[in-house]
Formats: sequence, C-alpha cells, structure tokens
Amino acid sequence: MLEERRRTAFPLNFLIKAGIVWAFVSVLMIVANWSAITTLHMGDPDDVLRLIQVRDLLAGQSWFDVTQYRVDAPGGGVAMHWSRLVDVPLAIIILALSPIFGTAMAETIALVAVPLITMGCVMLLASRIAWRLWGDEEAIFTALIIVVSIPVLFQLSPLRIDHHGWQLVCALAAMNGLLARSPSRGGWIIGGALAFWLAISIEGLPLAAITFAVLGLRWLRDPASKDWAINAIQSLAVVSALLFLATRGIGDLASYCDAISPMHLAMFAWGVVVLTLLGRASKPSLGLTLTGFAVAGGGALTILFAQAPVCVTGGGFAQVDPLVAETWLTNVKEGRPLWEQALAIALQYLAAPLIGIYAAIQLARRFHDGLKPFWTDYALILGGALLVSIFVSRTGAVACVLASPLIGWQVRRWLKAIRKMNSPLPRMAAMIGVAFALLPAIPALILTSAMPLRASVGGAEDEPVRVADCRVQDTREALAKLPKGEIYAMMDIAPELLLVSDHTVLATGHHRGDAAMKVLIETALGTPDQARETLNERGTGYVAVCPALNEPRTYAQMAPDGFVAQLASGDAPQWLEPVAMPEDAGLKLWRVMPE
Repeated sequence: MLEERRRTAFPLNFLIKAGIVWAFVSVLMIVANWSAITTLHMGDPDDVLRLIQVRDLLAGQSWFDVTQYRVDAPGGGVAMHWSRLVDVPLAIIILALSPIFGTAMAETIALVAVPLITMGCVMLLASRIAWRLWGDEEAIFTALIIVVSIPVLFQLSPLRIDHHGWQLVCALAAMNGLLARSPSRGGWIIGGALAFWLAISIEGLPLAAITFAVLGLRWLRDPASKDWAINAIQSLAVVSALLFLATRGIGDLASYCDAISPMHLAMFAWGVVVLTLLGRASKPSLGLTLTGFAVAGGGALTILFAQAPVCVTGGGFAQVDPLVAETWLTNVKEGRPLWEQALAIALQYLAAPLIGIYAAIQLARRFHDGLKPFWTDYALILGGALLVSIFVSRTGAVACVLASPLIGWQVRRWLKAIRKMNSPLPRMAAMIGVAFALLPAIPALILTSAMPLRASVGGAEDEPVRVADCRVQDTREALAKLPKGEIYAMMDIAPELLLVSDHTVLATGHHRGDAAMKVLIETALGTPDQARETLNERGTGYVAVCPALNEPRTYAQMAPDGFVAQLASGDAPQWLEPVAMPEDAGLKLWRVMPE
C-alpha cells in the first residue's frame, strides 16, 4: 500500500503558495500576449472555431447539435466531433459577464480567464503530487517546471481555449488518483478522470489503455490490489455513459472513431463485467487471472472490430479522402511524429519525460517499502505517454506535465548537490547543465544557428511567415458591408472569417468536412476555368487569399499554373472582381462574377 504524507488533500497553506505562483505567472502571460488579446488574434484555427461553437450555442443552437452550419452550407454544414464539456466554462463566463461588460468584452475575458484557470488546475494538481510525496519545496519547483515547459505552457496560454489544456488536467487528475489511500476512491478518481478525458478527446484512449495495463500489473503483483482496476473500469464505464447522455443524447447512436460512441460504452461495460466477475473469484490462479485479462481485452477488441473495423486500422482519420490526407493531413505538423519535427521542438518534448523517467527509476531504487511499486507504475505510465508522443507529437504536452513532479524532485536534488561544490567553475557548469535540461531548446537553437541554412525550392532562402502578414480581424468592417455569401478561403483563415463576419465558408481544416475540403483543394490545384465552374455551381460569392501564408504557397508549389497559384501571384482571372480590403490586412478578396 502506498505510504503518503498524512495531510489533507488541499490545505490552506498549500493553496496560498500555489495561488501566488499562479497569479504571478498569469500576469506575465497576460502581458506577453497583450497584443493578441487586444486585437483578438487567436493563433490556432481550432481555438477560433471553438469560440464560434460557443457563440452558436449561446445564440440558440441545440446543446446536442455541434454542427457548423456556416461551413459547407450547401452541403448541410459539417458535424463536428467536439465535446460540449469544453464549451461550458466559456459559455458560463460569457453569459455571466455580458450584462455587465457587453458581449465582446465578456468574450475577451473568457478567452483569457479559461486558459489561465486551466493552467491553475494543472499547476495545482501537479504540485499536489509533489507536495504529498515530498514537501513544499518540491511542490514549488514543480509549479516552476510547468512554467518553463514550452509544450505545456503553449496549451495554457491566453486565447488557447480548445480542449488540449483540459486534457492535461484530466491526465494529472488520474495520476492523483494513483496517490489515493483507498483503492475504491482512487479507482473511481482514475476512471472518472479518464472518462472526462475521453469525452473531451478520444486521443486519450492510448494512455487510458496504458493506465489500465498498469493497474492490471498491480493486480498481478498483489491480488489484494485488484480493487484498483475493478473500481477504475466501473468508474470509466459509468461516468462515460453519463457524459455521453449529458453531452450527446440519444439522437445520434452511430459508431465513430473520433469520439466516444455506443460501441466504446459497450467495450467499457464488457470490461466491467469480466473484471468484476474475476475479482469475485476466490484466490484465482495466475493463469486464471491472465485469462480473465485476455477475455476482457479480447472481448473489447471484438466489439470494436465488429462495429467499426476501420477504427482499428486507421483511427479517426481512416476515412479521410486520400487527396485531403495527402495535401492537408500530412502537413498538420502537430499530428506528425517527433522525428519529423525540428530538432529544437523535438527536444522540448523528449527532455522532460526522459528526466522524469530517470527520476522515477532513482526513486524506485531508493525506496524498498510501499512506494517502490508506485514509482514503477509512474515510470511505466510516463514511458507510455512518451511513446505515444513520439508518434503523435501534439500529445507530448501530456508526457511533459506528468513528468513535472518528478523533475521538481530531481532539480531540487541537483541544486543541493551543486551547493555542496566548492569550486565556482564546476558549480557554474552544473547550473548551465540544469538550465539546458529544463530548456532543451536553447542548445538546439545554438547548434542549428551555427549550421548553414537548408536549401529551399529554387535555391532561395525561405521567407518567414509573420502574424502581421494576414490580419483577418482587421477586415471586419469591410466584410460587414458585403452581401452575405460563401467565401472560398484557405482552410487556415476560414474560421477567422467566420468569427469576424456573418458569411459562410467552403471548408475548414477539420476532418469530418473532408468532402468540402476535397472540393477546396481540387479547386486550388485546378485551372481558373475549372474553378469558375465549381464556384458557380456552389453559388460561392467571394474568393479570399492571404498570399503570404503557407497554405497558398503549398498549393502553388503543387500546381504552379493552378487557380490559387495565380491568385497568390497577383494574376487573378477576369471573372473575379477585386473588393477593397484594408491595405495592411494582407487579405485579398474578390467577388465572383456570374457567368
């Protein structure tokens, strides 16, 4: 049984210290992002579309309907797979503050407050692990580790309102469950946290499987620990079913690969039946226990294969059109493996988990009591999170945040050793080494800055893309003067056009709308005459391009004589009539003339 510090869960003294660190960091984050906040420039299209989804909800769209009706409107809109759970805190703040500050200001406050609240939850839950296992210093170090972790901080910055930050909260909540004294309470915390995580994003499924594998290992090590796995699977099944009914209802019971659906609930229920019955067996042999695990896992996979075999072979993106997958999906860097990322980025995702695993191994060797199995479990879960992030880099923030308490302990140990050094030169070298370990991008940037620039197409150096090269938010007034219509716009700027206007767009970069995305890409790569025919058939009213951004550059490279390539070069066909936009916005807009 885990031996932990005998303190209350959240004592006042601990909350005050954590609150001070959070408040200080929050102020710094607001100051650092002030320009983006005041201009409402949200850097990620997903964050923009999340705000639009909340606006639609507050405007009267059904709670159970997350269709984006202004995306591919002729096709009936795009049914999103996003959870309403993430909309709740945003909607509450906007509803509460709109009568006082007005809707626009209330939205801005929500866009700043919700990510910072999420950051507070992350810092609190991570620091709590360190506080319960070691003490105040390690807890403070853990909070500071989160602050300097770029992959984590990026997901918790003001205006970052999509679901990624809440995934970190769920992962840490599950890890806190492993610290519980009671297997019943701990199991239900773990299962409940994983249920919320999966309801928010199915991307949590691999780590949920890893967590249950670790709980199964606990059972094998000590049959008296079986209640951890049993209570966790019961909690996962019950809470998942309740969340499904609360957020999805019974109007759509189809099987989906990218969101929790009835087939997943059936898989969880099967696990409950098998593990509960196995737990009631009187002193089962090792063979029987392993057979029970195999039946639980095998039965769940059988349900998955029977209902949606494509989910096993290709996951949520398996049914994406091949052209869309080749042109768009392969260029979504955050969804690509770590070995395809820049060195400085890859090191940021690798360093923290590796240090954390090293620390967990050291702790397992130091303790020979009830804590040793815990550190083994922690190392396995952290190692699993790291493995997942190697194949899907955007999940790396989870591994980094799970490593933060361990790094806090390790850094304190390093600093104690450094203070004992007598010579200033080794002490300085050791401090630099610690700094590089916490900020691994620094040595990578130094190294790459000394290398020659890589060759680019045509032998010219790559032109940097700046935020100022496309300021869609500055076109609000100009767009408002135009009759409403569909805008053929690049996927990266389409959500922002929806945000600042009442127009519709052909497509956004979201895989359930791949039919419209295919039309957009084919039009971009085709000839101007083919584009005219397609747009007139759809009744599209406008064409919008920010030539400086990467998406039109990509199309231009793929088809140098294509429609978008000509637009980006300033050679628009005669059937497009220029519409005046603010000069410094970087956005070019044309009206589609009828044939």
